Amino acid sequence: MRDDKLLTRIGGLLRQAEGTDNEHEAQAFLAAAQRLATASSIDLAVARDHDPALRKRQTPLSRQIVIGTAGKRGLRTYVQLFVHIGRANDLTCDVASNSTYVIAYGYEADIDAVETLYASLVVQMVAASDAYLKSGAYKQETAQQVVTRDYGPWRRRVVEEKALSPITARLNFQSAFAERIGARLLEARDQQRDEAVRAEADAGSAGSTSTSTAVALRNKELEVTDFHRRESTARGSWRPSRATAGYSSAARRAGDHAGRRAKIGADREFGAPRGALEP
Repeated sequence: MRDDKLLTRIGGLLRQAEGTDNEHEAQAFLAAAQRLATASSIDLAVARDHDPALRKRQTPLSRQIVIGTAGKRGLRTYVQLFVHIGRANDLTCDVASNSTYVIAYGYEADIDAVETLYASLVVQMVAASDAYLKSGAYKQETAQQVVTRDYGPWRRRVVEEKALSPITARLNFQSAFAERIGARLLEARDQQRDEAVRAEADAGSAGSTSTSTAVALRNKELEVTDFHRRESTARGSWRPSRATAGYSSAARRAGDHAGRRAKIGADREFGAPRGALEP
């Protein structure tokens, strides 16, 4: 399937999810969008494994995707959402130290699919967290937060129970939302892969190393890993949250529930200048 046709079909499924008030239908459409992206990715991986000329033309690449402007609070949860979607679609990501952009490494069709999914889901995440805050449910909850206290000549970091602030509630809600979306997409991806492998085995072609789905997917994974290792200049590792941000189980439960019920819709942005990666 041509990339533009694939993205059109994925976009159509996302719009169908957005247009239904039925929670189970919305979940089914989102899963169908991920399964379609996976099926196309499998077809391309097998084709590349089978055709040396195609393998030379289609190689991994990197693309910078803007997440938000410097200074905007909560960008880490936006990045977390993108990374979870990318993980379900065979991408490796580097993250800017201020979380304003990510650099995605993988095949072009996979990056396109991830951007399409992210553009829909990030608006859903923000809208759901806004609704949670407006409900006021967080005001009766508390959060565990790491703080630094002076004890004579020593300073120690301790965990304290505090009233749940709006920003802590939002960050916990969105973090749990992103994790739930990632789990849903991984489940849909794995189901599609399992079906492809079973179909190949039933057709009696699983023994062919040149066209085996499992071998092709493994080769693709190694190619992306090797490409990232060669091209990446990132140092250290990125974490979706800081210890001092505070942890709220209530806000996370609400975010997880919203992630299970997610519908879709949104815009995307590209092309920020390259900045320093996470030290």
